Amino acid sequence: MSEIRSGRPRASSRETLAEAAGELFLEQGYHATSVSDITTRAGVSRSSFFNYFATKGDVFWAALDERIAALGERLRDDRSADADAAVRAAVASVAADFFPDSLALAIGQVEAMGIRDELQREAGVRRSRIADAVAERLRRGGVSALTADVLGAAYGGAVLAAITRWAEPGPGRTPLAEVLADALAVVPPVRDDRRGTGALA
Repeated sequence: MSEIRSGRPRASSRETLAEAAGELFLEQGYHATSVSDITTRAGVSRSSFFNYFATKGDVFWAALDERIAALGERLRDDRSADADAAVRAAVASVAADFFPDSLALAIGQVEAMGIRDELQREAGVRRSRIADAVAERLRRGGVSALTADVLGAAYGGAVLAAITRWAEPGPGRTPLAEVLADALAVVPPVRDDRRGTGALA
């Protein structure tokens, strides 16, 4: 039985499952690992697994998905006058207190796990979710539809690129918030042109 560190809260079933999945993906590869393998290693039931994840691939994305959902809710509720500032602050908050997790492990061990295609495909889904949430808030703030869509894509790309650059050399060496701040600095602010439509500055 592993020793529990003093003062450290007991890992949740989700964390236990994610840890077990990561170990198995490294040992025998992603495609050779079944949900039953994961639950057996974690010592929990299959029903427990599906309480947290729809598929074994979701093991990687659960923590980020929660943050993307929170981002969408924050932007939907936002009524501030400066949509650009609201979006920038909300997207930056995705990285707050983001610690190395199963996604970071997957990015760093993508070849060993044999998941390059899966990771790229699922990353695209998350980029689109961020892009949609950002574009909707910018349009509601008076930004033209085209500009809002372009900026939404840029913000989604910035988040996923920052996570990748943070994780590849070994996550935890630099806070994700710092890497994301650098990525967001590349995304231009919005200005209003003379026709009253949003344009890139």
